[in-house]
Amino acid sequence: MPKLTIRSEIGESVSHDLVEETYTIGRAPESSIRLDDTSVSGRHAELAMVAENCYLKDLGSTNGTLVNGQPAKEVQLHAGDRIRFGKVEACFECEVASAAQPLPRLEEAEARPAESSARPADFANASPFQSRKVKRDPARTAVFAAAVLAFLAFLISLVALALMKTPSF
Repeated sequence: MPKLTIRSEIGESVSHDLVEETYTIGRAPESSIRLDDTSVSGRHAELAMVAENCYLKDLGSTNGTLVNGQPAKEVQLHAGDRIRFGKVEACFECEVASAAQPLPRLEEAEARPAESSARPADFANASPFQSRKVKRDPARTAVFAAAVLAFLAFLISLVALALMKTPSF
């Protein structure tokens, strides 16, 4: 069970079991965890328990909230984190599961190439550009073919003229 342990200036510690979903921390009488110190704002910070995690949020306090010596606005707390609300020190503690299991042993995996490969049924092109669609126009194809034939006929006539013997006078 997570706990917030507050240490006073005279060395006394007060632990608060964190069993509710949210806690307000501050000097105000309506705070869930009341800290009677002038360096602590009326509504200094808020603790939120979400599943197994604890989140700390500074509520715009005058003297700020530090977690492990660093200013914090919103932070997830971990076991052993040291927190300062103004001049008041606290420590976040949570029980670690006693039945911790070791990591599994690393085993060599057998890798084989795939025997066949097929495109998935829902495969789509990932490109942001659409592919160009070429429209086939039979009239344009016929004109192009006629132009190629005319050019070939022209070349053949040039070769024929070059090979002809010029008449001698």
